[in-house]
Amino acid sequence: MKRAPSLPPVCDKDHTVAKTLQEWIDTDVQSVKDQPMRWLAQHYFFRDPIRPIYSDASLFFAPADGIVLYALRVRADESIVDIKGKSYSLRDALRDPTYDRDSLVIGIFMTFYDVHINRVPYAGRLAWKELEPIDTHNLPMLDMEKNLLDGLRIATEGASYLHQNQRMLNRIYAPSLRQNYYVLQIADYDVDCITPFELKQNRHFAQNQRFSQIRFGSQVDLIVPLSDSHRLTVLVDVGTHVEAGLDPVVRVDPLL
Repeated sequence: MKRAPSLPPVCDKDHTVAKTLQEWIDTDVQSVKDQPMRWLAQHYFFRDPIRPIYSDASLFFAPADGIVLYALRVRADESIVDIKGKSYSLRDALRDPTYDRDSLVIGIFMTFYDVHINRVPYAGRLAWKELEPIDTHNLPMLDMEKNLLDGLRIATEGASYLHQNQRMLNRIYAPSLRQNYYVLQIADYDVDCITPFELKQNRHFAQNQRFSQIRFGSQVDLIVPLSDSHRLTVLVDVGTHVEAGLDPVVRVDPLL
């Protein structure tokens, strides 16, 4: 996993309540890990637990349940991660060769055992755009999930889906920050598996409000452009497990 040397992330461990990967497996996964896939798909996967709605303009909360794959600051053309020797940048992630903002990016891998309801991490007006797979079909994410759950490691050789798969680009304008940020949903091999709850564009969403569901193995990236008006501090470590709407992942401090 390659971190950007020029813009390293800053972690503040005093504010994170995320679990380590092993803690999450021991406490949340262990009781259902031996259940067959059919049982998980029918009785476990589509759960939608009630969660408190926190509102705090000094924090971005996790947009998804899952394991943090990367948390770093990069230039638009700089590698977030190398996949089998091929660079994957913000421009690749957004499929936008004109994107030119230095940004903070946090990638969250959602396993089959996670709640798959996504939430808006910071209040704002949301507009979304679907981006189809580069080829005909999505690539499966099973290799990444197996490495995380069985090997307890992040193995980038299983992340070819980042270049290939269908994605939903959610652009959110946050009035209190006076800028856009992005929640990028990347789908697994299933067809039509990203389901927005609201089809109307530019609707206001409260912080941590439910906005979408993404089925089975999947990934959600939070992308926040850097600004001269505020400082962003990462609150989670790579390899920890976060829950949407509950765990803060970035602190926002105004710059005077």
